[in-house]
Amino acid sequence: MSAPHVVAVAVTDAIPVFEFAVPCEVFGIDRSDLVDPWYELRLCAAEPGPLRTTLGLRIDTPYGLDELAEADTVVVAACNRRVQLHPPAPLLDALRHARARGARIVSICSGAYLLAYAGMLDGRRATTHWMNAVDFAHRFPGVKVDPDVLYTDDGDLFTSAGTGAAIDLCLHLLRLDHGTAVANEVARRMVVPPQRDGGQAQYARPLTRGEPHSDLAPVLDWAREHLDRPLTVAELARQAHLSPRTFARRFRDTLGTSPLQWLVEQRVRVAQELLETTDEPVERIAHRAGFGNPVSLRRHFRRVTSVSPQTYRHVFRRAGAP
Repeated sequence: MSAPHVVAVAVTDAIPVFEFAVPCEVFGIDRSDLVDPWYELRLCAAEPGPLRTTLGLRIDTPYGLDELAEADTVVVAACNRRVQLHPPAPLLDALRHARARGARIVSICSGAYLLAYAGMLDGRRATTHWMNAVDFAHRFPGVKVDPDVLYTDDGDLFTSAGTGAAIDLCLHLLRLDHGTAVANEVARRMVVPPQRDGGQAQYARPLTRGEPHSDLAPVLDWAREHLDRPLTVAELARQAHLSPRTFARRFRDTLGTSPLQWLVEQRVRVAQELLETTDEPVERIAHRAGFGNPVSLRRHFRRVTSVSPQTYRHVFRRAGAP
């Protein structure tokens, strides 16, 4: 019998429960009825002292960072903000050594920060939770951040988006190791879809920089109240009492995006709300959101969220909506 594939999970203090639990569920439960031998899971303390989850649950970590040197796969689960800003140097060193030895390196959610600090993601494609994407891209400009996908597979490096995307990535690793049939069966036992449509963009609200407490704020409020109209940059500039060129420059400097892109994102946000809370047809929603016609709505909606309006409504339709 061959030796089991060793999966080492690096555990930091105040680790988020769900992101930590997913690799434990997928790789730690004995499923030798599917593949024998199954994986061997090792929980490795990345910091000294008792380690707890964000809910205060104490984690028994029988292994230390030295186990990363022997693991076939190293998983860095999500970490709290303290670790994101001040990563433990011994953990970064252990990650570098594991990768140099040829281990498969995996991050879940904000665990991508640690891979980036270790220098593993420079010039590589990666993702993280959509709420961290702007900060992550700012801190690590050498990383090709893709905020829309559920996970990335870049050869020997794997990163997942936020929270539930950990399941998608771990099932992907199962497919790589043991094929689709095994991954699908594990998904059935976990009562989750084997593969999800679209990326995490469908779950995100459009993000721009913090909205200004400046002379642009009234213009933004006015635009939101008139999204059903065919607004132009010139019209917004008139509201701000600026020339179109000056307005566009100040807008980008303040919000980090163009006026037209901001309008599209606000209209998509309106469409999302209507798809979630009403039974109105897509044609009506297109007009209320200011897209003018369903073709334009579908094109822009898919570009922003990576799914169609119909798919979005199916996933997010709120129970009990009128």
